[in-house]
Amino acid sequence: MKASLLGLVLAVSSGFAQAPLPGIALPAPHKTGGRPVMEALALRATSRAFSPAELPLQELSDLLWAAFGINRADGKRTAPSARNWQETDIFVLIKAGAYRYDAKAHCLAPVVAGDIRGLGGVQAFVRDAPVTLIYVADLSKTGSGPLEPRREMAAMDTAFIAANACIYCASEGLATGVRAYVDKAALGKKLGLGKDQAILLAQSVGRPAPPKP
Repeated sequence: MKASLLGLVLAVSSGFAQAPLPGIALPAPHKTGGRPVMEALALRATSRAFSPAELPLQELSDLLWAAFGINRADGKRTAPSARNWQETDIFVLIKAGAYRYDAKAHCLAPVVAGDIRGLGGVQAFVRDAPVTLIYVADLSKTGSGPLEPRREMAAMDTAFIAANACIYCASEGLATGVRAYVDKAALGKKLGLGKDQAILLAQSVGRPAPPKP
């Protein structure tokens, strides 16, 4: 039986905000199976219509690991990172609240309770998607050189992560769409982001919307 996002909860602490929200312990990700990569690439597409059905916890676990999970004993990840800064955090917006993906513990650390999925974009379809990933670069982890080159490298790193998530979704028959059009000030305030944290992209994920009659 597949567990829902509301099950298998474990209280964990968050370094970003105090929240009256339980953390979510993710099951171990599946690291085999799925469509061959060339088939997944042939199916990759951007969606702007989603079923509101929740994703099973196992699928969310697999999605996050594919996007930017740890795949080696030395702590390196499924997506490349400039100078191994690993400066990108994935915030996960679901109906119960907002979480931060903790790759080391492979769990969702609580950030804020309540449904704030609508802040993950300005289009109406954003509210229907059961999951929206918010990619946040912590520029404090990128050294002390000029800001613009560091921000550019963080943007490239984020694009690699979003691409991983896209290919996972194509492999598993999920709908997804990446966008930069987000009210970053409002969402950043709600997530309690600091001055060095920058929202770069948002990505919604879910089942494809059923065809209209």
